[in-house]
Amino acid sequence: MGKMMRKRQKKSNRRIESKKAVIGKNIISVILVIYTFLSIFLIGNTILSSFKTKQDLIHNTIGFPKEFTLDNFKIVLGEDGFFRYFFNSIFLVGVSLLLLILVASMVAYGLAQYRFKSRKFLQTYFLVGLMFPIQLGILPLYIMLSRLHLTNNLLGLALIYTANMSFPVFVFTKFFNELPESLIESARIDGAGEFQIFKSIITPISKPVIATVGLLNFVTIWNDFYLPLVFLTKASVRTLTLGVYSYTANFLANWNKVFAAATVALIPVIIIYFLFSDQIVAGLTGGAVKG
Repeated sequence: MGKMMRKRQKKSNRRIESKKAVIGKNIISVILVIYTFLSIFLIGNTILSSFKTKQDLIHNTIGFPKEFTLDNFKIVLGEDGFFRYFFNSIFLVGVSLLLLILVASMVAYGLAQYRFKSRKFLQTYFLVGLMFPIQLGILPLYIMLSRLHLTNNLLGLALIYTANMSFPVFVFTKFFNELPESLIESARIDGAGEFQIFKSIITPISKPVIATVGLLNFVTIWNDFYLPLVFLTKASVRTLTLGVYSYTANFLANWNKVFAAATVALIPVIIIYFLFSDQIVAGLTGGAVKG
């Protein structure tokens, strides 16, 4: 009888736990759905507002424009030099991602495949780096770039983004740890050097995680405001985020331009997200290769 009672009690506890889990999942799902709709609404309203006149925005803040106009985009892109800001952002993101992915992947490969004395220390070092935002070191970074004459220089800021590699190294290391050792050992037996192995074998099978690191850091660098504000003070090297910010100094007079500028900055992120969102999931779940 005692055994029967214990079995029934266990079954009852399992049912209660499963019900709690289902309720928890439903609550999280509802929250995520609400958050998604709010995000879509805000993004959609921003895009629609960019096609409104200033008078239309005053009387019709939310909703479709009474009359679509491209004047806001003509002013922003033609008169206010947003094409330069757009090019600056593209250049900064491109150089930063190229350096970041190259350096972080090589560091992670070394940590995952080689055994040396300071290996655990370096792994801990990069993990600890995840706990501290780069903004905490803004003063020594500024002094360092000033002495190197790299302030107001897009390449100087790209070096800072490259140095902020704790998360990319963590993701790459996780992926490389799952690679089968036989794959690399067979290449070494065939006489391939380490750089040849990394270039011809590791890089092609690392495409999911490269896409993940690239996309996540693209959004971070593209939307970054603080570091460009500190290191890029000249108008000729402004990024899009600084260009949008320049309108907020007199928001009521420029709010039609603010929406147009924000839409220009949003479009690349939205396009890339819809094209490559599956790659983020594939990379974070370990990619196509499993050990």
